[in-house]
Amino acid sequence: MAGTVHQVFSASAARFPARPFLHVPASSCLGYHSGPIEISYADMAARVAALAAIYAAAGYGTGHRVAVALANRPAFFEHWLALNSLGTSVVPVNAEQRPSEIAWQLEHSESSLLVCLPGLLPLVAESLALMQNPPAQMPSDATSAPAAATRASHAAPGPGTECALLYTSGSTGKPKGCILPNDYFTRFGEWYAGIGGLCTLRHGEERLITPLPLSHMNAMATSAMGMMETGGCIVQLDRFHPSAWWDAVRSSGATVVHYLGVMPAILLGMDPSPADELSAQVRFGFGAGVNPRHHAPFETRFGFPLIEAWAMTETGCGGCIIANHEPRHVGSSCFGKPSAAVEYRMVDEQGADVTSGEPGELLVRASGAEPRAGFFAGYLKNPEATEEAWTGGWLHTGDVVRQAADGSMHFVDRRKNVIRRSGENIAALEVEAALADAPEVAQLVVTAVEDDIRGEEVMACVVLRPGVAADATTARAIQTRAQQQLVYFKAPGYVSFVTEIPRTASQKPQRGEIRKLAPSWRASDACFDLREHKRRPHAVMPT
Repeated sequence: MAGTVHQVFSASAARFPARPFLHVPASSCLGYHSGPIEISYADMAARVAALAAIYAAAGYGTGHRVAVALANRPAFFEHWLALNSLGTSVVPVNAEQRPSEIAWQLEHSESSLLVCLPGLLPLVAESLALMQNPPAQMPSDATSAPAAATRASHAAPGPGTECALLYTSGSTGKPKGCILPNDYFTRFGEWYAGIGGLCTLRHGEERLITPLPLSHMNAMATSAMGMMETGGCIVQLDRFHPSAWWDAVRSSGATVVHYLGVMPAILLGMDPSPADELSAQVRFGFGAGVNPRHHAPFETRFGFPLIEAWAMTETGCGGCIIANHEPRHVGSSCFGKPSAAVEYRMVDEQGADVTSGEPGELLVRASGAEPRAGFFAGYLKNPEATEEAWTGGWLHTGDVVRQAADGSMHFVDRRKNVIRRSGENIAALEVEAALADAPEVAQLVVTAVEDDIRGEEVMACVVLRPGVAADATTARAIQTRAQQQLVYFKAPGYVSFVTEIPRTASQKPQRGEIRKLAPSWRASDACFDLREHKRRPHAVMPT
């Protein structure tokens, strides 16, 4: 087992020097390069060594953190690997955040330096101006680095050395910084390289395309490490461009696709083309959250399987579960069976194990003598939250799942997103999935509002498409659509038309904030009370 991310990369660079390490399609580098970019393992190794020398000369090493605002560009990999070779941790910064958010992240992480793309210098200046003790700054193309303000440790980097500090988006409060050691990343690469089945990676052959941000674990740990471990090529997009997606897949020669659930929905909505069938090129898609109604139609139309998996930043590969073997139970929110490497429980709100087949919160840990192996090392400056997450020796995920008779796991919802109405548990995500394709809806989120009789009621908060009237007729049409797909009690009792849905920097709904806003939204003239239309249908008596 390699000790650091840089050592994993170096091993593949020695084995596959001429093979491509990184490919950026032309559509993803229009603003800074003419034509596509492709960098071999040998070329990347040379760039990394040159940058490492610059950082070493400035005194950076083990014990330092360097924030990097480098988007999904080649510079991200260059600086990450260079700093990792010295034992310096990186703090990826999402430049779509507000300056106040960036300033808080830099202060909380105690970053010694902020490296950014030249075009982000104005944003960086605005962020640093909000800080009492701002770090030094450095454009990514600089030929020298500001001297480190503190001395680095003399300890050589190893498996336990911090590799990255990733901030979880969270739905309430300030994001928490997840401390991720080298071991977290190297294990992820080994896990991906070894899971086999429908996700078998061929050494020195795969080209994995991803539009996901390098400031999150999917792209940084799963995609990047899977390719580094096996000598594959990372096809890194700047973001998801629906109109250019399939051209990028074809032109890059991608054999593996990484996705999030919203992508299949958008791609299915595009006009069919004779070139849609890609089974001769793409071997599988790897992701999470595909709408169950879209899963089979996507595979039929585009010709390759979407392999659903489950993990979170805190679990790493230590608790990862994936449907890489048949039966995958397509269309049922199934994400596979836990391997022997993962121990698990499903518990109710009191912490008691649920009856087989009933939904419960998923708790996980690694099998064997090291239950936290492959997981995050903890939350920075928040040991209380770390221990709360590990209450009773299990990582409490907050995800509600159901296990079928054959052992397969099926995602239900986040526990805090479960609406409790008249004794029935309703998954907000399930209602959202039913309404996502409604012609009136541009964006939506489903939340709970208090109900004097039923405890809680379902409310759909909807941003309408341009030209659609925010009236009772539209509200009723949205409710009817849900009633056509879901049992009666899951349909919205309220439909509220809003101008904006609060989101995190990673574009997830701020569900905690939405719950706080829900009472005022319900009281507005743009909210329609449709509870009278939520009636249990009359039973049909047999003749």
